[in-house]
Amino acid sequence: MIKCPRCGHEEREGVLYCLECGQGLQGLDDRTVAVLPTKRLEANPNDLASKATWGTARFGQDAFIVIHIRDVSEPVVVKPGEKTIIGRSDVTSPHKPDLDLTPFGAVEKGVSRIHAAICRSDDILTLVDMGSSNGTHLNGQRLVPDQPRILRDGDEIRLGKLVAHIYFK
Repeated sequence: MIKCPRCGHEEREGVLYCLECGQGLQGLDDRTVAVLPTKRLEANPNDLASKATWGTARFGQDAFIVIHIRDVSEPVVVKPGEKTIIGRSDVTSPHKPDLDLTPFGAVEKGVSRIHAAICRSDDILTLVDMGSSNGTHLNGQRLVPDQPRILRDGDEIRLGKLVAHIYFK
């Protein structure tokens, strides 16, 4: 660990600036830290096509969705239909979601009764906010109600304050 000479905050070795006060930490770990410019690479469009960093959007006919809800030990496994409604149940409402998140603290976390939908078409899934009160987020971006967004393996969704990761199996 390196101790910042200005504020005393400890940082890991190799960190260039104190995260607490911004003081430069070069050379404080008894080694000379050389700051090298970024290497300029040859631009080749074919390289970009083969290095996608997100999960696949392809969802097979016999595939399942595995949903890992934050702070819940067991994942939820769902075989999505043409339109799978996600929300929470309520005894006063005649509408029931296909995937009921009530057992996972949906009421406290602001999940609407009819919050979002996972729609299946051919070999892809889309996530659609159904006009929820507290919004639906896909990988940190808030969805516009009724506008589908492609769902990919490994995506993070947030329904109100309920956070989950989606995996294809």
